[in-house]
Amino acid sequence: MAPLEWLLLTYKVPAEPARKRVSIWRKLKGLGAIYLQGGVCLLPKTDDHLRRLKVLENEIAEAAGEALLLATVGLDQKQQEKIIARFNADRDDEYKEFIEKCIAFEEEIAEETRVEHFTFAELEENEQELTKFKTWIAKIQKLDFYKALRAEEAVERLSRSEAILDAYAHNVFAAQEENRSPDAAKG
Repeated sequence: MAPLEWLLLTYKVPAEPARKRVSIWRKLKGLGAIYLQGGVCLLPKTDDHLRRLKVLENEIAEAAGEALLLATVGLDQKQQEKIIARFNADRDDEYKEFIEKCIAFEEEIAEETRVEHFTFAELEENEQELTKFKTWIAKIQKLDFYKALRAEEAVERLSRSEAILDAYAHNVFAAQEENRSPDAAKG
């Protein structure tokens, strides 16, 4: 495996106001950065990451902080694998939470089916939830730089949730057909 390059950002920001420090942390986590320790993080070296980190470097300076941005590589294959494992562990944690939410979603639909609560309002609510899941998994996948182990499981779980919602939708439409008056069906 050829050596991978990363961007290393080290920074210090005054403790107060805390909102600035938290804002920087959130932006870095939103980029998919891993923290090696407090104020030291890594991202894969890409033009986009470089541009975004330079913007953050300016934001840190505006917050009366200090930042240093470097390009780096692991010393050997083992170090490189450790870094990739850290990125994958973060994504796997996110995929795990996603999978758990999908399971809860499926259980909710199973309960709605069990009690025969087949309404358009409930269907619409569940469709909105599934749309949120699709947005959520896309965000995780965008940050899954090295193909975390749980990625495939998460995609399969989303597909299962979609199929369960499709079956529920079929039940909703069938229940609405049954509720039509016999005269309406003849006309």
